[in-house]
Amino acid sequence: MYVLLLTLHILVAVALIAVVLLQSGKGADIGAAFGGGSSQTVFGGRGATTLLHKVTTVAAILFMLTSLSLAVYKGERRASSVIQEEPAPGGAPEGAAAPAPGPAPASAPPPTSPGTSAPAR
Repeated sequence: MYVLLLTLHILVAVALIAVVLLQSGKGADIGAAFGGGSSQTVFGGRGATTLLHKVTTVAAILFMLTSLSLAVYKGERRASSVIQEEPAPGGAPEGAAAPAPGPAPASAPPPTSPGTSAPAR
């Protein structure tokens, strides 16, 4: 389901880009902003809605819906971590008793610094 939704989202995005690039400009260049001989308003005149405008609107709505659907779908899936399911490395399995400490080592003579000899007994 996720792959199908992601594929649809990518196709809608490419279609939206193509439809926007196919549309002609409104002619509202920098001269129109300062009243330089343009009969249109600053944001362009509101003419009849063309097929490209309708396709752009539909593609934009589909793009938003697929984006929202992908976000909701990914939010619902709880990813579990493998690390939480494994025991600690080198540790004893759960329920096993810890090993008893071994006997204390025999007392060893005190260490000497290098270059000195041990005292005679």
